[in-house]
Amino acid sequence: FLYLWQGDITTLAADAIVNAANAAMTGCYIPNHRCIDNAIHTFAGVQLRQYCHAYMQEQANKQTGSYAEQEGKRRSSYAEPTGHAMLSPAYNLPAKFILHTVGPIVGDTLREEDCQLLASCYTSCLDLASRHQLESIAFCCISTGEFHFPNDRAAEIAIRSVQGWLVKHPASTIAKVVFNVFKNEDLAIYRSLLQKM
Repeated sequence: FLYLWQGDITTLAADAIVNAANAAMTGCYIPNHRCIDNAIHTFAGVQLRQYCHAYMQEQANKQTGSYAEQEGKRRSSYAEPTGHAMLSPAYNLPAKFILHTVGPIVGDTLREEDCQLLASCYTSCLDLASRHQLESIAFCCISTGEFHFPNDRAAEIAIRSVQGWLVKHPASTIAKVVFNVFKNEDLAIYRSLLQKM
């Protein structure tokens, strides 16, 4: 069920790969930024940004009413809630789909709420993947980069959340969960935790 792999998540041919998105959901807008959001949007192609933009407009419209009601008025902006997940096509990537989730941004100290929201990112992605009858999913290290979640705690939450979800959903179509790491530090953390299972 659980696998550990170090490398570029954009090269994986899983049914779905997970993108650690920002609340705007339309990719990173800093040229050549080294975040996973930028890498996924770059290699998936401009179609992904267009799809995410349309999704965000749809969500904003749901919040503020129909187009007719909003004629002549500026629609309010919409921010994707932390801990939720959204499914999109993967376009030019070898994966079939991308699961976009917004992880918690950690301030000076790690709060219990941050831990709960991170766990929700994993379970929301699994719920959505199961609903679409996907069989394999590859998770990145959500929130550990630009959002400053401590790597060791994030890995513990990731493994615990996935394990707990799989136990509660034995009839799920999900047969393979890959923990994708890029840094050697994360590889060592995940390897240590998984060996204790």
